[in-house]
Amino acid sequence: MQGLIVKGIGGFYYVKVENGIVECKARGKFRHDDLIPMVGDKVEISATEGKGTIERICDRYNVLPRPAVANVTQALVVFSLKNPDINEDLLNKFLLLCDYSKLKSIVCFNKMDLSKDEKEEQAIINMVKDAGYEVLFLQAKTGTGIDQIKEKLKDNVTVLCGPSGVGKSTILNNLAGRELMEIGNISEKLKRGKHTTRHSELIELCDGYIVDTPGFSSLSSDFISKEELQYCFHEFNDYLGECKFSSCVHHKEPGCNVKKAVENGNINKMRYDFYIKMLEEKLKERIYK
Repeated sequence: MQGLIVKGIGGFYYVKVENGIVECKARGKFRHDDLIPMVGDKVEISATEGKGTIERICDRYNVLPRPAVANVTQALVVFSLKNPDINEDLLNKFLLLCDYSKLKSIVCFNKMDLSKDEKEEQAIINMVKDAGYEVLFLQAKTGTGIDQIKEKLKDNVTVLCGPSGVGKSTILNNLAGRELMEIGNISEKLKRGKHTTRHSELIELCDGYIVDTPGFSSLSSDFISKEELQYCFHEFNDYLGECKFSSCVHHKEPGCNVKKAVENGNINKMRYDFYIKMLEEKLKERIYK
């Protein structure tokens, strides 16, 4: 039988097949091949008396390390403009890693009832829109905007990501119509959410699947090379390959088509400045190594 791993706990994998869920163990051969089944894997299993064995793991489209989940097609990147205040660099880091992982990103600004429509807030919203990302505005506590998300879930495996305290668990519970994830209070001292998510699990919703992820205070992109970095900014795509130098990384080189696009207003300067910040960090890493 073929199926989909929807949950994994303590060495047991729960595989959704045509007529239900089968509890499975994995063949020992996977350990020898340094391959571990993951939530989101499409697998082939054998089953007797309601118990199953994973015989084969199909090729993966992608893998996200945290949470450990495979074959995700899109990300709902959730941020609040207030409580906690938005961190522009952190938002861009989430988008960077989603693009690197071949995910379509939909940016969800939650807690819009707390927004003061300040100049800085609008600049961040414009930055996201200018970069070509779809934007949704939510008030998850009241259910505002939840129907828009439901429309996006069909035929997708969707990861719900963003920093702690922005309302990911509230969104997920509203989507499901019941409490699936415990909701943590915002720490008054730190103004950050308490970590409440315990494990990865695919939840079947609206003809698709969704997986919740823990909140992050920082994100590492060390594994992305300086040469790969430019391809994680999809608004650069129309301007790549047209620079004076084929090795151009769009920093200090003359005749750069990307820099020209920034000057002409075709690429958002806030996004370009973030790209330069990330590029310079990688250049420093090479010097110190």
